[in-house]
Amino acid sequence: MKGISNKDILFKIAIYSLAVISLALSGATYFTNRLMFMIIMPIVSILVIAIIVKYHFVMLNMHRYIVHMDKEINFLERESLYDLPIPALVIDDDRTILWYNKNCHMNVLDMLEAYGMKLDIITDISTEKLIAGAGAEVNYNERSYILHARQTDKSSAEGLTIIYFIDVTEFNELSLEHKLSKQTVVLIMIDNYEEILKNVRESEKAYVYGEIEKVFEKFMGKTTGIIRKISSDRFIVIIEERHLDELIAGRFKILDDARAVMVDNRVGATLSIGVGKGAKTLVESEQLAKQALDMALGRGGDQAAVKTANGFEFYGGISQGIEKQTKVKTRIIATALSELMEASNRILIMGHRFGDLDSLGSSIGLNRVARNMGKEAYIAVDTTKNLATTLIKRIEDNNGADIFLPPHAAAELVTRNTLLIIVDTHNPDFLESEHLYNICDRVVVIDHHRKMVNHIDKAVIFHHEPYASSASEMVTELIQYFGDNSKLSPIEAEALLAGITLDTKNFVMKTGVRTFEAAAFLRKIGADTVAVRALFSNSIDSYQRKTRLVASSEIYRKCAIASSDFTSEDLQIVAPQAADELLGISGVQASFVLYAADNTAHISARSMGEVNVQVIMERLGGGGHLTMAGAQLTGVNIESARQSLLEAIDEYYDN
Repeated sequence: MKGISNKDILFKIAIYSLAVISLALSGATYFTNRLMFMIIMPIVSILVIAIIVKYHFVMLNMHRYIVHMDKEINFLERESLYDLPIPALVIDDDRTILWYNKNCHMNVLDMLEAYGMKLDIITDISTEKLIAGAGAEVNYNERSYILHARQTDKSSAEGLTIIYFIDVTEFNELSLEHKLSKQTVVLIMIDNYEEILKNVRESEKAYVYGEIEKVFEKFMGKTTGIIRKISSDRFIVIIEERHLDELIAGRFKILDDARAVMVDNRVGATLSIGVGKGAKTLVESEQLAKQALDMALGRGGDQAAVKTANGFEFYGGISQGIEKQTKVKTRIIATALSELMEASNRILIMGHRFGDLDSLGSSIGLNRVARNMGKEAYIAVDTTKNLATTLIKRIEDNNGADIFLPPHAAAELVTRNTLLIIVDTHNPDFLESEHLYNICDRVVVIDHHRKMVNHIDKAVIFHHEPYASSASEMVTELIQYFGDNSKLSPIEAEALLAGITLDTKNFVMKTGVRTFEAAAFLRKIGADTVAVRALFSNSIDSYQRKTRLVASSEIYRKCAIASSDFTSEDLQIVAPQAADELLGISGVQASFVLYAADNTAHISARSMGEVNVQVIMERLGGGGHLTMAGAQLTGVNIESARQSLLEAIDEYYDN
C-alpha cells in the first residue's frame, strides 16, 4: 500500500495549495474593490472549508475501508497476495475494483490503473456465478482466463471478493490445434465413370481421366492431406479437420469442378462424396464415411454427405441420378426375392399412405407374381384414402376384389413366416400402416425415391435405385427374371404402365433407356395405352378445381406457389396435377401447391430439374425426388405452411 500513501500525500499538498491560492487571490480584491472582496471572500472561504472537510472525510473512510480490506485478506489468506504468481484482484459488493496484485497489474490489466473501476471492464459475469461456479472462462486483452472467486467473510456487512485469474491461452491454442489437425476420412466415387468412358475412344479415355485427376489435384493442392486410388472409380482421402471445414464452408466446390469435365460436350462427370466427421479414430471415421457415401449414392449422387454425431448434412445434388445400363443387380435381387417368397407362407404388399398409380401398380404386379407361385398374397391398402381409386375399381371389376385388404385386416394375418414387401417408399413415417411394418419380421423394400436419413433399416432386401423413374419400372424389371411366374394379365400390365406414366409425366421426366424397355415389355404382354390414359381422366369439376389452383398462383424467386382456399375430396389428386401445370409457365423453375386436409397442410412440389425440390421439402420434414417431392405439416394452417415454404426456398437459394 506504500504507493497509495505517497499519492495521498501529493494529493493532500495539492488540495491545501489550491486552498491557499484561492484565499490569496480573493484577499487581493480587498485592495482593488472592497465591495467585490466582501462578496467573494465569504463564498471562497466556505468552499475551501467544505473541500477540506470533504477531503478529510473521504480519506478517513478510505483508510477505514482499506484497513478493513487488509484485515479481511489477511484473515483469509494469512500471507501477502502482492507477490503471488497468480494474478488476483479484490472487489466489493458493487463490483468496484479496490486492489490488485503486481502480477494482475502487469499481465492482466496491462499496466492499467484500474482502482475504482468496475469489474465489468473485464467481464459481465455476475459475482454470484463466479463464486458459485467451478470457474468461468473470459477473454480479455487477447488472452483467455479461467476466473475463480472466493468471498473473504460471509458474515461481514461489507463483504469482499477475491478473484484469481488462471491463464489458459496457450492451453486453448494447443487444444484448438489438436482439433484442427485431427484426421478425417473422405471417400470419393465417380458416379458415372463407366458411362462417360463407355463410348469414348481409347486415346480420349486418358485425356478424360487426366482431367478428372486434375480436379483431384486442385482439390488436394490447398490441403496437407493425401489421396489414394482404391479402384478405377473410387478414391480415399485423409484430410485434416482445418481443411475439411474450408471444404464445407465452400460447399464442396469440387462437385462443380468435376461437372465441368465434359465428354463429347454433353456429359459431365459427377462425384459422390462421403465424409466421416468428428470420429475418435480413423477406423470409426472410415465407417462413418462409408455410411455417408451410401447415403449420397442413395440420394442420386452428384453430392457430398457429411456424417456427424448429430446426423447427416448434404451439399450439392443438383443433377439427375445416373442411369446404370447393366441389369446384373436387378437379376441378383430378383433371384434373392424369388427364394424369399418361396420360403414364405403368406405375402403382404404395402405402399405409402394415399397410394398413387405407381404405388398401386407396383403392388399389383408383385401380387400377381406371388399368386403365380401359389402363395397367399394380399395388398394392404386403404381404398377410401387413395389417389388411385379408378385403378382399384377396375381391378375389382375384373375378379380382383379379393386382393385388397384394409391394413388392420392384413395385420391379423401376420405370422412368423409372413413376408412384407414395401413398395414406392423407404420411410417408415410414410407407410400405409406403420403397425403392419412393426409386427413383420421379414421385410423387403423396393423404392426409387432419393434416400432419406430416416429410412427403413431392418429390411432383408433393400432394393433402392434412385435413377429409376418409378417403383413400377423396378418391379417390371424384376418380374422379367421370375421365369414362368412372370405372366401378367393385360390389366395388371396396364397398372404397371400407369405407374411409370405417372412418375415420368408421360415419359418426359426421369426417363431413361431402361424406362422405355420396361414400357415395351408391358406393351408386348398386352398393356393398352388408351386404357392407361383413361386411368388419368378427370371429371369436369376436378378440371375446374385444377385450373382454379393454377389461377391462384404467384411467382416467388422463379417458383410458382399456389394455395387452395377450398376443400374437396379429390384435392390430393388435383394438387399434383396443378403443380405439373404450373411448370409450363415461362420462367418457372419449380412449383408448389399447398392444400389442407385432416388438420394437415400438404405441399406438392415439382420442378424441371433446375431446382432440387427434394432438398426444399426435406427442410419441411418431407422428401421425394429432385423433380418431384412433397411434405405434410401436421397441425399447421395453410398460411403458416406457406411462410415456412418461403423460408425453405430462401434458404435453398441463399445456400
